[in-house]
Amino acid sequence: MAEQEYRAQTPRRRGGPPRPGMPGEKAKDFSGTSKKIVGYGKKYVPAVIIALVCAIVSTVLTLIGPDKLSDLTEEIAKGFVTGINMDAVKKIGITLICFYAVSYLSSVIQNWLMASVTQGLSKQMRTDISQKINRLPMWFYNQTSTGDILSRVTNDVDTIGQSLNQSIANLVHAIVLFFGSIFMMLKTNGIMTLTAVLSTVIGFVLMFLIMGRSQKYFLRQQKHLGEINGHIEEIYAGHTVVKAYNGEAQEQAKFDDLNEKLRESAFRAQCLSGLMMPLMGFIGNLGYAAVCVVGGALALNGKIGFGVIVAFMIYVRYFTQPLSQIAQAAQAMQSAAAAGERVFEFLEAEEMPDESQKPKRLTETKGAVTFSHVKFGYEGTDKIIIHDFSAEAKPGQKIAIVGPTGAGKTTLVNLLMRFHELGGGEIRIDGVPTAEMSRSEVHDQFCMVLQDTWLFEGTIRENLVYSSEHDDEEAIRRACKAVGLHHFIRTLPNGYDTVLTDQLNLSQGQKQQLTIARAMIADKPMLILDEATSSVDTRTELQIQKAMDQLMENRTSFVIAHRLSTIKDADLILVMRDGDIVESGSHENLLRQNGFYAQLYNSQFESA
Repeated sequence: MAEQEYRAQTPRRRGGPPRPGMPGEKAKDFSGTSKKIVGYGKKYVPAVIIALVCAIVSTVLTLIGPDKLSDLTEEIAKGFVTGINMDAVKKIGITLICFYAVSYLSSVIQNWLMASVTQGLSKQMRTDISQKINRLPMWFYNQTSTGDILSRVTNDVDTIGQSLNQSIANLVHAIVLFFGSIFMMLKTNGIMTLTAVLSTVIGFVLMFLIMGRSQKYFLRQQKHLGEINGHIEEIYAGHTVVKAYNGEAQEQAKFDDLNEKLRESAFRAQCLSGLMMPLMGFIGNLGYAAVCVVGGALALNGKIGFGVIVAFMIYVRYFTQPLSQIAQAAQAMQSAAAAGERVFEFLEAEEMPDESQKPKRLTETKGAVTFSHVKFGYEGTDKIIIHDFSAEAKPGQKIAIVGPTGAGKTTLVNLLMRFHELGGGEIRIDGVPTAEMSRSEVHDQFCMVLQDTWLFEGTIRENLVYSSEHDDEEAIRRACKAVGLHHFIRTLPNGYDTVLTDQLNLSQGQKQQLTIARAMIADKPMLILDEATSSVDTRTELQIQKAMDQLMENRTSFVIAHRLSTIKDADLILVMRDGDIVESGSHENLLRQNGFYAQLYNSQFESA
């Protein structure tokens, strides 16, 4: 109910300038995001350095191999005339095997370290996002769909991890291989080196042009992926309503539009980046052919030996291969930067103020609550929901809050729980302003039963004692008996240890009974009921009402109800209209006044 009214009173913004910390369109800084990713994983720097050293060692040994292979070829070529020196051939062969074995071992260590680093980084990001969710104000969730947040936790974090795992070590390997091959080629023959370099310069130019064009499409791809996830989550949660109102075609049209946007952005990103590999392959083959032609001409003129041509054929492959690897690494880094932009946008969103230093605590809560000139309007809107609200609840009283939809009833409870901050005035509990207490301290004073039930996948027992210090078996059974649920639970295969899953179909009323029993077990000093019996039948409601009467004994209780017949015994009824208290008093007194409350009460009995 609280979340529903909040969303109803504050429509989701589709345009306009974003609020501070709110997800919105802004200039994207990929280099800045890359620096943030590096800073975020600074504790993994030693492991990354070791991995990079291993990559360099592996690459250097790979580069030395063709030089030794050239010596081996020359030795065999000389043997055609004078006889093959098998000792020299054996020595060079063993050296080559050792080089390649150490290169392989270094590559394995590098891959293992990078996998450990990226998975550790992904785990840390998911943990930080999970903790961040609890520190964000309520208005943030009005601006961001659940599916989009899920996409950041799953798709974006996974993209960062996979991209970094594929790109960092490969990029270092490619750079070392590229410059190392140039050095080895220059050391071997200058003319052949110039031939190889000139034939591949065009590859660099085209690669950077493609990167500049494809970068924006990677960002759009991640953004549209979040949007389509949000739409799917929203429609799946409300699929019953969609079917009941024959909205399948309408929602399918929305999905098709989002799906087309994702297809277009993903196609352009992948198509442009996909040009890199064929392009690099063509440039590599061109360089290979050029080296063969020029090397053959030089060999015929006696300027180089056959072993040099063999070495250069391998060096050209080493020289052009990094271009493809750099292209792949650049593509992966673009994906990581686009995903990182969304992750850090969430992690850097404006949080609720830190309240760890607030000293005010309640030791023995009596339950006196005072509202003094409370004012409130949702952030970023001009509409004031609560104008000037003042009331006083004495310890142990049952306070009913009634009024038409949108009058501010649930908003008032949200302010009492500090789900939202006051725009003016103050609320006191036992004389202590709630603004001077931490939110967790305020929450410890109340148990809540809302119209919207929330159960998680776990045993019935775990759901009943959720976040509660009271797990006494007798207290659990007593609460379930009080709400009329004990017999049903006993019929289940494992009783209170039955796991709640999608296969165990509980009615909405049974779910509501579980949440009421949960509140009874929590045994907090004060109680908030927001249409707590709206989902149960009349017979069950009478049984639950008796249990609630027991629960409300000696507790200050705030009851929001639309069925006014359920709050006739309240000590004080506050009648709200357009954010103000228009009437207050007992049920009999309000009926005698024949005012707005009397109209609401009598309207329930009027025939349609």
